[in-house]
Amino acid sequence: MSQPPPEPATATADAAACCAELTVLYDGACPLCRREVGMYKGLTPIEPVAWRDISEPDAALPAGAATAGDRAAYLARFHVQRADGQVLSGAEAFVALWSALPGWRWLGRVAALPGVTPVMEVVYRLFLRVRPGLQWVARALEKPKADGSQK
Repeated sequence: MSQPPPEPATATADAAACCAELTVLYDGACPLCRREVGMYKGLTPIEPVAWRDISEPDAALPAGAATAGDRAAYLARFHVQRADGQVLSGAEAFVALWSALPGWRWLGRVAALPGVTPVMEVVYRLFLRVRPGLQWVARALEKPKADGSQK
């Protein structure tokens, strides 16, 4: 028995991810994340990169993640998924992404040196503690679009 076709948004994300070496799973509802990902998207990656806003309720999560709790865990930290299905989180995810982006590869190389990524992870966890406050400030500073939306 055949399965129904996926929803259009998911199909588009899946089609882009099929050929990507790296799929960035980001929180498009977070103003900080949107700005950072927007900066990265403006670059031509060295290897194929797909972008998946997982704040959308119908956005596909990596295999094995299907519950609301899984989605919340993915939204709470930065993640990338490699072509082989391996999911990296936090500092490791940033190192993988930076290694694929021109202008950022040097930082990926430095971060990959022994002992650097664990230190970055500690700093990232500290950032995550202040992220909600920074999100609040960023949302307050965002100018509403003509249609009244903030996104």
